[in-house]
Amino acid sequence: MLKQRNPDLSRQNLLAAAGDEIHQFGFHAASISRILEKTTLTRGALYHHFPSKLALGYAVIDELFAGYMQKLWIEPLLKTDNPIDAIEGCIQNTYHCHGAELINFGCPLNNLSQEMSAIDEGFRERINDQYEKWQTALSKALKSGQLSGQVKEDVDTEEVALFIIATVEGSIGLAKNKKAAAALNSCTHTLIGYLNGLRRI
Repeated sequence: MLKQRNPDLSRQNLLAAAGDEIHQFGFHAASISRILEKTTLTRGALYHHFPSKLALGYAVIDELFAGYMQKLWIEPLLKTDNPIDAIEGCIQNTYHCHGAELINFGCPLNNLSQEMSAIDEGFRERINDQYEKWQTALSKALKSGQLSGQVKEDVDTEEVALFIIATVEGSIGLAKNKKAAAALNSCTHTLIGYLNGLRRI
């Protein structure tokens, strides 16, 4: 009996392999050959789903990295009735699930921002869209906390949301350069102290 092809599974396998490749090596140095070796798919199969390497890179952001962001940050912030605890939980969960990868290779979104935003508008727009969604989710959660009396009324939620993103991304970048979990832990401890200072007592 002939084995049935599953185009959706093939596409997801290609995205996962490409995401790992781009995270480890960056977009320019990402190798189509290495991606195909990880999936055992043919070059023809890849170009059936993605007409170019650039299209593959865009899809990695739109589908794979956006999915990670949705799971690790957006959904928990949308569902919470305690925003400070939820934000702290998102930080801890991100590092618990992906700490080793982040220390070794950095944040995949921030890596692409550094590499591609200045030279490719398609990458810049997609990365910016993810950061804006992240900022919006943080700001909305904090505003909800103000309405429920859990977050101080004088907190500028948009500014704080942007500061949290900058701190998280900067902490990961520093830990990547130092190759040290201690740097990430230290920054996380200070950030959580700052977040606790936003609570309305």
